[in-house]
Amino acid sequence: MKETVVSGIRPTGQLHLGNYFGAVTNFVKMQYDYNCYFFIADLHSLTTHPTPQDLHGYVRHVLVEYLACGIDPEQSTIYIQSDVPEVAELYLYLNMNAYMGELERSTSFKDKVRSQPDNVNAGLLTYPTLMAADILIHKAVKVPVGKDQEQHLEMTRTFGNRFNRLYHADYFPEAFAFSYAQQLVKVPGLDGKGKMSKSGGDSNCIYLADSPEAIRKKMSRAVTDGGPTVENQAKPEAIQNLFDLMKIVSSADTLAHFDGLYNQMAIRYGDFKKQLAEDMILFNSPIRERIEELSKDTDYLRKVARHGAEKARESARKTISDVRSLIGFKAF
Repeated sequence: MKETVVSGIRPTGQLHLGNYFGAVTNFVKMQYDYNCYFFIADLHSLTTHPTPQDLHGYVRHVLVEYLACGIDPEQSTIYIQSDVPEVAELYLYLNMNAYMGELERSTSFKDKVRSQPDNVNAGLLTYPTLMAADILIHKAVKVPVGKDQEQHLEMTRTFGNRFNRLYHADYFPEAFAFSYAQQLVKVPGLDGKGKMSKSGGDSNCIYLADSPEAIRKKMSRAVTDGGPTVENQAKPEAIQNLFDLMKIVSSADTLAHFDGLYNQMAIRYGDFKKQLAEDMILFNSPIRERIEELSKDTDYLRKVARHGAEKARESARKTISDVRSLIGFKAF
């Protein structure tokens, strides 16, 4: 029997190359080896109070882009979190056994209190229990998460084990962080300061749906410097970032050509960035074309969402039935 993997993404806009290499390519591989549940975390996004128009649009974006990247709704279960009400029910039960002190000690909660002091809502406080419900509802044992989510995963184990002790049942398994790849590809941004991230603004990201014109414009504005001043000079971060991007999307010969020009102090950044833009467009075009195709097929998207909800609810209903019985909810 295949082990169960659960992973979610908040619908906060379009996916970029960092998302693609950091998670989605691994999801595509995982779906053939594991029992995978991939969900779009629209309930989590309510902590930031999105407008109804934005919320629906962002959910649609993520669904389209997941499919365009190769996630197969027949091989894995892809669903929208709010389409599975059992998640909210389990969230309620877990909250009854979660303590204020441990929730307030969550690093992400303390960060949010500092960054958005005018919107410290209960959803932010209980974010770890909702995340735990997402995982425990399918009794997952593997969760692909980054370092910033490992504390939440530890809390998930705490909540599951506490439930088991309270109700004298070895019911929920322990879930642990999981990386399918030997080494994740780190995709740098265009601002010269580190990884590609939406927190750096749209100009820092190459989105999967970006047009060729948008990519050329962004690449032309990518941060560079005055150029090397001695042969074989070590590259500063901003320049190394661009070479790292070229390593991902360009041929080895192209990379070697520009690396040689840099080492000989003969590089022209304008030519370098133009080449990188064209290689980026070539790499991105199959995904972008698939995004455009799927975006027009509302009937298919509706079918995928319904199919995913049915598969996810089949698993979730079994868990909730067991949990209600263990807690002591009995029909008269």
